[in-house]
Amino acid sequence: MLNRIMNQDGLSRRNFIKLFGVGLASMGFYPKMHINTSVVFPNYGRLGRVCIIGRVDIKAAPYENSQTVGVLYEDAVVPWLREVVAKEPNYNFFNQKWVETPDGYIFAPYLQPVMNISNSSINKLIPMSIGEGMWAEVTVPYADVALVYGPSSNSWVRTRIDAGLPLRVYYNQVYYVDQIKTDDNGKIYYRANPNYWGGVDMMWVPAEAMRPIPSEELASINPDAENKKIIVDVNKQTLSCYEGDVEVFYCRVSTGYFDKASGPEGTWSTPIGSFLISRKFISLQMSGGASGAPYELPGIGWVSIFATGGVAIHATVWHNDFGTPKSHGCVNTLPEDAKWIFLWSLPKIPYDPGMVDISISGEASTTVQVIES
Repeated sequence: MLNRIMNQDGLSRRNFIKLFGVGLASMGFYPKMHINTSVVFPNYGRLGRVCIIGRVDIKAAPYENSQTVGVLYEDAVVPWLREVVAKEPNYNFFNQKWVETPDGYIFAPYLQPVMNISNSSINKLIPMSIGEGMWAEVTVPYADVALVYGPSSNSWVRTRIDAGLPLRVYYNQVYYVDQIKTDDNGKIYYRANPNYWGGVDMMWVPAEAMRPIPSEELASINPDAENKKIIVDVNKQTLSCYEGDVEVFYCRVSTGYFDKASGPEGTWSTPIGSFLISRKFISLQMSGGASGAPYELPGIGWVSIFATGGVAIHATVWHNDFGTPKSHGCVNTLPEDAKWIFLWSLPKIPYDPGMVDISISGEASTTVQVIES
């Protein structure tokens, strides 16, 4: 409703955010934590968050040429009633799924499937090798946050502030928490450190928005199985996990695409060949942009790096278009798929420090074969 009112009154979404969002989101505010925690999400079990920047149309029926009955913008949250196949196929897209909402239908790739789960806060962190801390997962569609210090230069934080966008954490993102604070009203916040060791662009996040991840949750899946292997098919946009000749897991993925505007040097394709998982991170801030469109993304969970340049299998919260090439070379998956692959594959990941590098540990590792079928 808010987005529709803004459109009717001539107040642009961007100017609205500049007036009311950035002032709250960009200040370093401790000990007075003036953060917006009044957002109310729809009371429905499964929700959808608009995960792309720009306008998303609500259609009267599940197909592109249907009547537009409403519009939404980034981070709008709607009830996810059910997923349906397009009434009329659009052959410009691989994905033909639409989400039914109470107000109409939205193209499924534009909606991240989310839930709104509030958590009880904790008051003590776990002893870790670099001090007290814990790993935590965001369990609400989004939460507004505030910086501990001013934004670092050339960062995702500076980019969002300059663009007039609020600072937020999103459902299924994973962060390292290294402090707990209470404001003057008794509200509890976690200090989320996107860089773990670096301490750059740290944020205060409402504690109820984050679920502490217990160490037992990182137990390996089927650790005694032999001959584990992952096959990524860039033509079919699929990933399969094998134990010997038996396929034990399958999911749709989004691999790299070819940036035609930049020519051959702008290729973001996923490299073809046989690799080993070399490094794993419970959470990682990933960036790139030597050619093509630059990017920097914090809180990426369940990262399994297997090729030079940081090419990895990892969780994705910024699109729901799996089955279509969309990445800058990595293998995008749903967060739950990335987590399963992460826990099943070798090397095994320790809770502390939350990462492993086989060049240092010397551990065995799972093969990743990237093929063109």
